[in-house]
Amino acid sequence: MRSNITLAALVALVALGSLCACSEQSKPPAPVPPSATGTRADDIAVAHTPPGGYGNSFPAPVLAQCTEALVAGAPDLRGIWKALEVRRGGVLLPPEDRLYHYVERIEQCGNRIVDMGGGTIADGRADGTPENAVHDVLVFDYKTPIHVIVRYEEGTTYVLQPMLVSVIARKFPSVNIPWTWLPVPMPWVKVTRRLDPQGHMVWTRPDQDFVMTLERIGGPNDPYTRRDLPDSSTGGSGLPLVQ
Repeated sequence: MRSNITLAALVALVALGSLCACSEQSKPPAPVPPSATGTRADDIAVAHTPPGGYGNSFPAPVLAQCTEALVAGAPDLRGIWKALEVRRGGVLLPPEDRLYHYVERIEQCGNRIVDMGGGTIADGRADGTPENAVHDVLVFDYKTPIHVIVRYEEGTTYVLQPMLVSVIARKFPSVNIPWTWLPVPMPWVKVTRRLDPQGHMVWTRPDQDFVMTLERIGGPNDPYTRRDLPDSSTGGSGLPLVQ
């Protein structure tokens, strides 16, 4: 009974919040006119995480054949990135911490961005719309649905903002609410990846209370196989869940 009341209250708050959230949305970056020839982001099917995650090796690049220019205001985050420094709660973690094993690969084309890391594939459009958000699965179990709005900010930052239905799905796994019912971002959660002046990428995850600085170690079409966690069948997210 208590669980049902809690869920009802949450849905009511969501419905009320949607009235406000829709009023002020950041304007998506203006697209750069594509070339007359070549392959556009629209021509390539959206990629999704395979069942159980993609394993220790990155899948084949998704946007390798895309020739469309990046949208105006997009930071160039293309490449393979590896953890260089990690702080949790402002405290520098020791080198043996699991988070230092984390590696991800980012591809970009037009306003589309594909981020592979921890066994998942996040493929979305940085236009700030629910329709072109990342619609995939959670990195911690490769099963729970997640819906995340994508946009760029200030020419330096890639922003991910989960929709409220993602919170409901995580708290109440048996409740299956289509994202189209509540296409509203969570105003209190904003995950960012920002290029700093040194060319590093600074990844901030307030939901997991860490800030990770990553260095670029390869290109967006380069292969990579993790060999640091041979006991992992999924490649390991490198992201221990904090309740």
